[in-house]
Amino acid sequence: MALIKPFFKLIRWPNLVFIILTQVVFEFCIYRPIYAGSIPEHNTFQFVLLVAASVFIAAAGYIINDYFDINIDLVNKPDKMILDRKLSRRWALAWHLGLSAAGIICTALAVNVFARWYLVVANLVCVVLLWFYSARFKKDLLIGNIIVSLLTAWTIIIIFLSKYSLQHAFNHNDPGQIRLFRFVILYAGFAFIISLIREAIKDIEDMPGIRNLDVKPCPSFGVLMRPKYMLRCG
Repeated sequence: MALIKPFFKLIRWPNLVFIILTQVVFEFCIYRPIYAGSIPEHNTFQFVLLVAASVFIAAAGYIINDYFDINIDLVNKPDKMILDRKLSRRWALAWHLGLSAAGIICTALAVNVFARWYLVVANLVCVVLLWFYSARFKKDLLIGNIIVSLLTAWTIIIIFLSKYSLQHAFNHNDPGQIRLFRFVILYAGFAFIISLIREAIKDIEDMPGIRNLDVKPCPSFGVLMRPKYMLRCG
């Protein structure tokens, strides 16, 4: 029980709630009003699984981010550190892998794998990007911020693409679908911009730790697996 509170802090539960609210607003305030009365019965179950997939993958991303940020956090927020203080790195890595796998499985269960295999692959790519963002890209100017912002927008786009096969996702003969697609562009675009601003602010807040520890990107995969040595690379 003593580890539950640190674990929820590690996975940034308020951010996960925000992801859920973002997808719920799209589903129940945009999609369903447009297609009122013609929603397939399985839609709710599919939606819940996709939300769970987004939450699991995002939680895994937060864990691996802290895993690679231990040395920076020692400078920026030593009193708020969870890894190496309340939870071990080994358990963090195990939770990352488990949650990532759960996210991919939920995606596969939510969609027709044979018709919409690309959504499963896309979420798998999200898992990989979150790993390399934490290990490498977050230290590159703007690239890391863009990756996170694109992943934020993806949480909306995947709900849209889950409702139509890719070849029918842009049906100009369906006025409702045209309206929905416009909302998707606006909503996802807004999420992208807000996330980009937020990531820029976080970078400014993290500068003391990065500057003091002289963080340098380490291209070696072997080094990336051992965060305590990351700061000695280059």
